[in-house]
Amino acid sequence: MASTLMAATSLSTTLVPMSALAATTGTATPIQHVVVLFQENVSFDHYFGTYPKAANNGGETTFAGVAAPSFTAKTNTPDVAGLTPALLTHNPNKDTSGNAANPFRFLPSQAFTCSMNHAYTGEEAAADKGLMDQYPQNNANRGNGCDPAGSTVMGYYDGNLVTAYWTYAQHYTLSDNSYGTNFGPSTPGALNLISGNTYGGQLPIATSSGNAYDPGNTTGEQDVSLLNDLDAYLDDCGGDKGGTAHAATLQMNGPNIGDLMNAKGVTWGWFQGGFAPTQAATFDGNGNMLTPAVCGATHTGHQVTVNGTTYTVPNPTINFTGDIHTNVADYSSHHAPFMYYPNTRNPHHLRPTSVAAIGTTDQANHNYDTSDFFAALANGNLPAVSFIKAPAYQDGHPGNSDPLTEQAWIVSTINAIQQSSAWGTTAIIIAYDDSDGWYDHAMPTNVRQSTISADALTGTAACGTAPTGGVQGRCGFGPRLPMILVSPYAKTNFVDHTLTDQSSIIAFVEKNWNLGFIDGPTAPTYGSGSTDRYAGALDGMFDFVDAPNTRQLQLDPIKGTIVGKAW
Repeated sequence: MASTLMAATSLSTTLVPMSALAATTGTATPIQHVVVLFQENVSFDHYFGTYPKAANNGGETTFAGVAAPSFTAKTNTPDVAGLTPALLTHNPNKDTSGNAANPFRFLPSQAFTCSMNHAYTGEEAAADKGLMDQYPQNNANRGNGCDPAGSTVMGYYDGNLVTAYWTYAQHYTLSDNSYGTNFGPSTPGALNLISGNTYGGQLPIATSSGNAYDPGNTTGEQDVSLLNDLDAYLDDCGGDKGGTAHAATLQMNGPNIGDLMNAKGVTWGWFQGGFAPTQAATFDGNGNMLTPAVCGATHTGHQVTVNGTTYTVPNPTINFTGDIHTNVADYSSHHAPFMYYPNTRNPHHLRPTSVAAIGTTDQANHNYDTSDFFAALANGNLPAVSFIKAPAYQDGHPGNSDPLTEQAWIVSTINAIQQSSAWGTTAIIIAYDDSDGWYDHAMPTNVRQSTISADALTGTAACGTAPTGGVQGRCGFGPRLPMILVSPYAKTNFVDHTLTDQSSIIAFVEKNWNLGFIDGPTAPTYGSGSTDRYAGALDGMFDFVDAPNTRQLQLDPIKGTIVGKAW
């Protein structure tokens, strides 16, 4: 890691005395709304490895028939800990045929790729004791749309395709030293976002046909550390629907940030594409469920319609047969973290009782469709804290999504927030659940060690040397991930080098609303509790001294370029 990457700092170092503010707003800072856009499967180098220098080759296209935009950085744009000339031309990785596997630029027309391996073990093995030289061997996918020799995992995009992200970084704050709390895929990342904890779960498995929704008639392991993706227990729209076969599902025990906000009366919500059922659950007169909800909303993958025009991502030309433009289910249970906890789940996908009730505790229990976020925004009752998961075709996950359709959703959402009355006191955080296994050259700091058979970071069955009796299976930090702050209080054209992780987001929420820690005032035994009390602070990304910059930065959802006058 470059020497410029610094350790975490305390919130008090930049949040200067604001007792008067807290007395009037109930917050420790001027931020009264936090909106987390939690996207899928991107490593830092995959989107920002060559920032702020784009190739600007000319004559390239993104969507079919759409010219790729050029990108020129502002003068004095700070450097990031990205891909050096040596890493670009003499990288230690080799493909599975033994040939050099240097990082390479995807053409703007190559937005579609297959998804890489991003499992707990593979990601650790790719890092290879910090040598970061085993990506094609462990993380590469060699299937449809990917190089059979494994080199696709080394690819990256630049400002000619992920233009909006680079433009936001130019005008707000980018972190180049933020990591997944653990190694592994989506569900661990989602749980770390809201609780800082992947330990303490149960794996209920229904014991007979038709009882998938009976919590008293299940069997399964207790107090596990989650390594992989599992759907949420009791979720009507999850993977276990009853019948003759039953999949393992996950229920988490203990509190999450939602419990802390409920205790203090802070409004909040998780908003996810496809959460609203296309067929509502039915109940008898005693409230017992008769038929589960069905979440059947779909969209055609790798295309997006804006202002009546449909834009299409081209089919790949490498090792590919078929057509990528097929239906994608909007909702994914294993991306919905609050659904894993008994106190904060909405298993039957019940709708909010009114737009005015969004953010409060009613039958929806703080779990909503993305359409509800925009309804609350337009109604002037944006919750204090909002977590948003795009519908799957726009969440950025390779295979079912891509950077272009993702960008269209991110830009449209941020444009809407900036046009609302809440913008002046809002912090928008763009963050990611995992790296998808994409190459990143930065070795994570090993702050949580583990020695189970699935570990492979420092040797066979080893992620360092775990303390005797400590909880296993939470090796971390995981891979480096992008994080962008868009806010009137964000530093302008700034790169923050503070060491942070996914749980740094809830740590900011806890301090801003004086919620306390997930585990209470006393830290639990090593490895068993939340990482929130140890998380690096986000305050290095904010400027609470100068007057806020409330100007809007409206972008084109298709090109990612500035609409109107730049600033």
